[in-house]
Amino acid sequence: MIAYFPDEQMVYTTVRKSEVCTFGILSIQLSVAITHDVLWRERMTIRELTSTDMSVYQALMLCGLQEHPESFRISAQDAGEPMVPFASNHSDSFTLGAWLDGGQLAGVVSFARETQEKLRHKGLLYRMYVRGEASGRGIGRKLVQEVVKRARAIEGLEHINLTVVSLNLQAKSLYTSEGFTSFAREERGLKIGESYFDEEQMTLHLFK
Repeated sequence: MIAYFPDEQMVYTTVRKSEVCTFGILSIQLSVAITHDVLWRERMTIRELTSTDMSVYQALMLCGLQEHPESFRISAQDAGEPMVPFASNHSDSFTLGAWLDGGQLAGVVSFARETQEKLRHKGLLYRMYVRGEASGRGIGRKLVQEVVKRARAIEGLEHINLTVVSLNLQAKSLYTSEGFTSFAREERGLKIGESYFDEEQMTLHLFK
């Protein structure tokens, strides 16, 4: 478990933001009240999620799937399938969560090492998501950095791959700033309804 304290205070002028995510019988309302011109300085803890975190993880991911469907290869219709990467028998796979002081899960990211013998030098960073009202606090960067730190401690692991939608410039900028480089692009990699999205593959060599 790792705790972070923001180096800078942040000023919020938004009074209130409310979001509702509804999927069949599951209805989730996320609401945050922010006092006008109040300085924010909140502690953040990153830890590996376990099966006891399943419900809060799934709720967060379902909201992400509704708000940004192009950012995930799974869809809301896949929600009936296993959505919890930490329910894995492989010790080299994990899901990290960023928790705020109030016990709020603000962001998640998953990592999985390839299991086939010829591919075990590679791992995959995937299902990265930071809730909208928590963006701009460096949560995504801390999650990526923690994945890289843990990956470097895995014996025999040499690099991390990820896939990002080409139009997601903010995510691409984050990954690039953390050392990832693009090596391939797939046109029309995703299809959502009648819309297509190009995907970009990026990699980070852990011991370059």
